[in-house]
Amino acid sequence: MNKDRFDMANKLDEVKELLSVNVNKVNELLNKKEKKEMKENNKKSVAGIIFAIIGIVVVVAAAAYGLYRFLTPDYLEDFEDDFDDDFEDDFFDEEEDDEPSVAATSAAEDAEEE
Repeated sequence: MNKDRFDMANKLDEVKELLSVNVNKVNELLNKKEKKEMKENNKKSVAGIIFAIIGIVVVVAAAAYGLYRFLTPDYLEDFEDDFDDDFEDDFFDEEEDDEPSVAATSAAEDAEEE
């Protein structure tokens, strides 16, 4: 009977050792899986941070460009206005030289009638 108890105790010790070994292996596998997931999350978060920084830089650059365009005077517009005015004046002067004006024709007709 003592021998049976001793055998049972040995078998229980062996089962406990096997269970503890198996539990340790399962824990190691779970830890490896968690570490892989953490590394993947870190990679994703690093990529997210990089894209966020790039987005911020683009927004700041667009805002700076918009302010620059808003605050700088438009010198070309003044130049175009001057050019258009000169062109219109020359064009109307040429027309007036080619054809007598209505007032001049009516004055000439009045002078002929008298």
